[in-house]
Amino acid sequence: MLIGLVGKPNSGKSTFFKACTLAEVSIANYPFTTIEANQGVGFVKVKCPETQFGKKCQPNHGFCLEGKRFVPVKIIDVAGLVPEAHKGKGRGNQFLDDLREADILIHILDASGRTDEKGQPTQNYPIDKDVEFLETEIDLWIKGILERNWKNLERKAKQTSLIKELAEQLSGLKIKEDDIKKAIKNLSLNEKGSWTDSELFEFAKKIRQKSKPIIIAANKSDLPESTENIKKLKKKFPDLLIVPCSADSELALREAAKSEIIDYVPGESDFKIEGKLNERQKKALEKIKKNVLERYKSTGIQNCLNQAVFDFLKYMIVYPVENENHLSDSKGKILPDAILLPENSTALDLAFSIHTDIGNRFIGAIDCKTRRKLGKESTLKKGDIIKILTKK
Repeated sequence: MLIGLVGKPNSGKSTFFKACTLAEVSIANYPFTTIEANQGVGFVKVKCPETQFGKKCQPNHGFCLEGKRFVPVKIIDVAGLVPEAHKGKGRGNQFLDDLREADILIHILDASGRTDEKGQPTQNYPIDKDVEFLETEIDLWIKGILERNWKNLERKAKQTSLIKELAEQLSGLKIKEDDIKKAIKNLSLNEKGSWTDSELFEFAKKIRQKSKPIIIAANKSDLPESTENIKKLKKKFPDLLIVPCSADSELALREAAKSEIIDYVPGESDFKIEGKLNERQKKALEKIKKNVLERYKSTGIQNCLNQAVFDFLKYMIVYPVENENHLSDSKGKILPDAILLPENSTALDLAFSIHTDIGNRFIGAIDCKTRRKLGKESTLKKGDIIKILTKK
């Protein structure tokens, strides 16, 4: 799974990325701070089964804080997009191409309206324009991919079908044949081709909505102008998920927790002071508490990741173990692994996600909570703890 961070320059993407990953990336107040696509690991957060069984988990990957399990997901931060990026403006298609493999996009938007469409400082910029231009740029990028080979694609389609040829052309964008079939039917397009320019654009738009869904992270929500701007944005785009965020605040809290100044669990609505604070640190933390945590109940960063993975992509977390009595692996580590699977995944799907050899030798599974035996087509539920049974 890959989450892509997109947005215009100077919207706070690099700060959002660092807050998610605590990776060392360049952060500065000028456009194109991100020159190469940054890749890192963020974490989705769920209640850990350790709280139910009175055991302390020992994660192989990710971590657990106060009964909250943090499971890794891959994140890519792409340098800022500007209007007409699909024509090569700004960093252009280079960065659009970095998003090919993304399963979902989080659009980091400067909710304060203090940066214009190019990421330059301004005042009272209408932030709804950012939503419209970014969606349009990605739509036009997909349309451009199709246009470059359209005549050849139509010619090949005479021997096979347009749907099959489109599926092959767009396979690199994680677009499936069934999605193409539905888009063509929904738009009442000719299945043999001969589409107009506007029909091609509408098809690209429909495909983008399916293969690259977008969440809006309304960043810099702690600034004075942001509250009203976010209200207007939600009114204009009622169908979009818009999450108020403060990447600066989340990064400050995580850095403070890392330095053991505070006790903070990402995504929570409060923190506890543990170390000795100087006056500057005290004022900064009080400001975050008042302007962000008390107003929005979190910094919004963890909400974005969780909603992207669980609400939009419909994934769930399952815990494979080898010993159903101790909920451990062969080395005695308790609940060592947490695996993200699409909803409605089966016990066999889990086996193959662990290792191809385990999938090939699968003979059954045990639900460690109910002790019920599962077959290869048994559907799993979020939070299941499963022992896979294999042939010797």
